[in-house]
Amino acid sequence: MSVPMLKIGAVLSTMAMVTNWMSQTLPSLVGLNGTTISRGGTSERIVSALYPSPEEGWQIYSSAQDADGKCICTVVAPAQNMCNRDPRSRQLRQLMEKVQNISQSMEVLDLRTYRDLQYVRNTESLMKVVDGKLKVASENPRSLNPKGFQELKDKVTQLLPLLPVLEQYKADAKMILRLREEVRNLSLVLMAIQEEMGAYDYEELRQRVLLLETRLHSCMQKLGCGKLTGVSNPITVRASGSRFGSWMTDTMIPSSDNRVWSMDGYFKGRRVLEYRTMNDFMKGQNFVQHLLPHPWAGTGHVVYNGSLYYNKYQSNIIIKYHFRSRSVLVQRSLSGAGYNNTFPYSWGGSSDIDLMADENGLWAVYTTIPNAGNIVISRLEPQSLEVLQTWDTGFPKRSAGESFMICGTLYVTNSHLAGAKIYFAYYTNTSSYEYTDIPFHNQYSHISMMDYNPRERVLYTWNNGHQVLYNVTLFQVIKTSGD
Repeated sequence: MSVPMLKIGAVLSTMAMVTNWMSQTLPSLVGLNGTTISRGGTSERIVSALYPSPEEGWQIYSSAQDADGKCICTVVAPAQNMCNRDPRSRQLRQLMEKVQNISQSMEVLDLRTYRDLQYVRNTESLMKVVDGKLKVASENPRSLNPKGFQELKDKVTQLLPLLPVLEQYKADAKMILRLREEVRNLSLVLMAIQEEMGAYDYEELRQRVLLLETRLHSCMQKLGCGKLTGVSNPITVRASGSRFGSWMTDTMIPSSDNRVWSMDGYFKGRRVLEYRTMNDFMKGQNFVQHLLPHPWAGTGHVVYNGSLYYNKYQSNIIIKYHFRSRSVLVQRSLSGAGYNNTFPYSWGGSSDIDLMADENGLWAVYTTIPNAGNIVISRLEPQSLEVLQTWDTGFPKRSAGESFMICGTLYVTNSHLAGAKIYFAYYTNTSSYEYTDIPFHNQYSHISMMDYNPRERVLYTWNNGHQVLYNVTLFQVIKTSGD
């Protein structure tokens, strides 16, 4: 679909002028990156969906002019903690901590003062009695007999605990003076920060930037599909589980589902852990467990529109399991597909059938005996699991480390070990292929799962017990509105 360049330019130009602030969830961790070169009626753009590194801020990677001379800027959004390094932000956080400490001190002081005041009130009647007896004794010393003297002595003894209370009062009075001085200093610092920041409200600015982030992500989604040209350095999200496994988020576009699923192992597993958010997954908290009715084989599972699609153990049956109803909605045999380590990836692990999703829908990557062990791609109907169309890539599956789909193109790595690269691409839209040379850093030296998420435009990998993300860079030709 043709995307008007002028609209994209207007959005990105606005975003390039904003200072960013991000909260902690990851949450929107997606930015936009690229290079734009104007050529007549078309513009060639490299688009990258990023989880920016902590060192990056809002950056203009390039700019160009359209046919009308309007400037078009390409920007990248920074990491969520970018403004945490802002000196003013640090000052504000420190001031908030001081205010919190002062508030806690005031609460303690108030509680202690209330308790001591109650004690003083309870001893008030006793003090009146002692005062009366002392007046009588002073006016008529002879009236103070041994018994009366002992009673007076006992009353005074009962008043002795009042002394430390009065000492505490004096200490509290000094604390009040210190708190008053701290509050005065805080007021001066806040006034200085307010003058430095001018008329901007920091919270309002944060909300504006978050809104612009949403618009930026929306703009990126409208840019549509492209050809893979690069993979970023790995981003390790967590280290958990065994050497083999898979993890994922929902790949359906659009979706507001932030859940994360983890499936440890490749052999007869049935336990799926569901985390509420990516942040919960990183911390290993707030999860529920699903016990699948049938065990899985391999690591080629995918979550699409709230359902888990996986290969049933020791079969070529694909199962669609719905998470919310905790039930199997449909299962269907993938006709002729090898299973049980007949045609796995190079690392083995019963990886005969690999299910995946991209911008074009749901796919199965596998092979058959008639195809002589070469990779076969089938597009599936998500509701019935019926095969809609099939392609024979001619690439031997045992020579592949892993594979993933982006925009209808299957990308194949030449190894699951260190030194791996994306070596082969098959284009389903033209039924053609080419050999590629796209390196990526296999940090933990044994990838057993590698899948693309079109909603977030990142690669999810399970690498030797580590859950790792990669950003992707896509090359795209965008038509101007005049074409």
